[in-house]
Amino acid sequence: MTKILLVEDNEMNRDMLSRRLIKKGFEVDMAIDGEEGYNKGKLPDYNVILMDMSLPKMDGWEITQKLRSDGIKTPIIALTAHALESDKKKCLDAGCDDFDTKPVELPRLLEKINKFIS
Repeated sequence: MTKILLVEDNEMNRDMLSRRLIKKGFEVDMAIDGEEGYNKGKLPDYNVILMDMSLPKMDGWEITQKLRSDGIKTPIIALTAHALESDKKKCLDAGCDDFDTKPVELPRLLEKINKFIS
């Protein structure tokens, strides 16, 4: 079973997205802030990390950079409300493998997830 780490501080977003992913057959673990996201992201337990980029304690850019500098290769998909091309570039430059905008459209996100697990 594909296991996803969802790093998201907004409880409503976390709840809604995790339920939708579970319905699609994924196992979902969650982190509610940057520190927890970084600590869980270091574990070899996940096939994909969905990373909110605006988090308390440590933002998604910093977490991604730290995970990459630690040698973590798990695919990271940035999730952000900022949709400009420069925002996407900033996420990819930090080490994210892909980028999606909020509000999340599940079919589009599933395409991105499936790209890394198939």
